[in-house]
Amino acid sequence: MNYIKRSLLWFFFSIVYLYAIAQDHSNFLLPAPIIHEQIVNHKGYTLSYNENHEQANWVAYELTTEETNSHFKRTNRFMQDPLIATGSADNADYSKSGYDRGHLAPAADMGWSAQSMSESFYYSNMSPQQPSFNRGIWKRAEEFTRQAAIDNKAIYIVSGPVLAKNLPTIGHNQVAVPAYYFKVLLDNTLPQIKAIAFIIPNRSSQLSLQHYAVTINEVEKLTGIDFFPALPDDQEELLEGSIDLGQWFSVSPSFNNIKTLSNNKHSISTQCSGITKNAKRCKNKTKNLSGLCYLHQ
Repeated sequence: MNYIKRSLLWFFFSIVYLYAIAQDHSNFLLPAPIIHEQIVNHKGYTLSYNENHEQANWVAYELTTEETNSHFKRTNRFMQDPLIATGSADNADYSKSGYDRGHLAPAADMGWSAQSMSESFYYSNMSPQQPSFNRGIWKRAEEFTRQAAIDNKAIYIVSGPVLAKNLPTIGHNQVAVPAYYFKVLLDNTLPQIKAIAFIIPNRSSQLSLQHYAVTINEVEKLTGIDFFPALPDDQEELLEGSIDLGQWFSVSPSFNNIKTLSNNKHSISTQCSGITKNAKRCKNKTKNLSGLCYLHQ
């Protein structure tokens, strides 16, 4: 697509973004739109779609205490997203790939409406996740988020993959396989306005969720996403530049001895996603955001 057409599309998607904000107060705290990416507003969540990686840059939504009460069961009916102008990934991309269709906005957060539950199974809301990650630490992060919504009446949530160059891909649409995922939470209600974020490797982990806690600024540096531009500048600077784990977790006096990702982020490595000549997954470890070791770069 030439530059003029892409610019016109981005302008159109920006108008859609502003319209979404006007129609829904929860969209007031959407991340800033990303140039050339499509903003899509579904009933339960809003997303920014990245055509190059065939998945969302981010999904964002407000979750209230009332909405954590699920009235509708999982549909498990995965579908292409009809609102993605360039077409979303599909079932063939994930079939026999070895990766789970990992929800970015979890179905368990969307059970308050039949439509929101159904739309949570759009492929635009999916990202290739290691089964042990999707059913392990990522599930624990989702459960923590729901509990936070119950404890704080309502929270804003932004989840997504860390998209980088040279990521391995699956399927005919070349869906990128991220090495890391993020989750950003904002409690914007008095008396205790607070925020926290997590960056978690796409692999099995027995570590506590606190281990992966970071500031929102760190997620912004890693992804290039501006998460809460509508907040007053001084409030945004304070919320995004620091975290108080004690506001989110019940902690013991020895908790300060626990290292978070903020202090230990360079030590995290993942198994290489590359494939060897013997058609087996590479066993090397890598810290590269592409998820590939030096042999497969």
